[in-house]
Amino acid sequence: MIELPIISEEATKRKKPDWLRVKLPIGKEYAKVRKLVDEHKLHTICESGNCPNMGECWGAGTATFMILGNVCTRSCSFCAVATGRPPEYDTDEPRRVAEAIKLMGVKHAVITSVNRDELKDKGSEIWYQTVVETKKLSPQTTIETLIPDVKSNWDALYRMISGGQEVVSHNMETVEALYRRVRPQAKYSRSLEQIKLTKEYGKRTKTGIMLGLGESKEEVYKAMDDLAEHGCDILTLGQYLQPTKMHIEVAEFIHPDLFAHYKEEGLERGIKYVESGPLVRSSYHAERHVNV
Repeated sequence: MIELPIISEEATKRKKPDWLRVKLPIGKEYAKVRKLVDEHKLHTICESGNCPNMGECWGAGTATFMILGNVCTRSCSFCAVATGRPPEYDTDEPRRVAEAIKLMGVKHAVITSVNRDELKDKGSEIWYQTVVETKKLSPQTTIETLIPDVKSNWDALYRMISGGQEVVSHNMETVEALYRRVRPQAKYSRSLEQIKLTKEYGKRTKTGIMLGLGESKEEVYKAMDDLAEHGCDILTLGQYLQPTKMHIEVAEFIHPDLFAHYKEEGLERGIKYVESGPLVRSSYHAERHVNV
């Protein structure tokens, strides 16, 4: 079990800087997406992950759908998604997700999932069918799939990424030195290998890293170098925000100027596109990442 830091009273009362303020979700388009998600009994990482951009993205008529349920088999110390023993997955989910995407009329769809380590195929068949069904109903819609760590089950990986999606993302989440603390059930080198194999398969590759967990600049630079070496095309950098008092504490609020600096560093180190800012999340402005 990961040992979480003791959170001081001062830390829990720490005021977020002005640049982390977001608007409350409102508007007709937000209500439309809310209704579709509820009617089709779908899960979104927007809600499960407490994403600060939910109002902006849903207001624009887009959402990131989370397949294979909303209970994860892992217990990462940063993540707000529920952890435990997942129920049986719904084999009809690919159809329902595809229909919702068609009804929303989105030009670019993002699909992600919880980890399903207990499944022999890691949920890869549901992944494949969801992409295929979406393409069947909305052939003009481009798709990004944000896939989990498959624990070196490369057959599962290839099935996941063979449905016709344009972008395949797999998040590193943090720098190598913090992996045991932040992602105790994952391996830095294994995630890099997964990105490399995805690139070799012919897909546009993407990953995301959270900042403010206690990483040094040198560790961020090293992660960028490793990603460039392993064929990562797109990198997102955003501020980590503590979901609850039970999760790992924010070590630092990163200033927007440093995010801008990291963007330039990433581009100079060979990454084709870098989205970097305090409120950036994996799926933020994802439609821009299709043709980089």
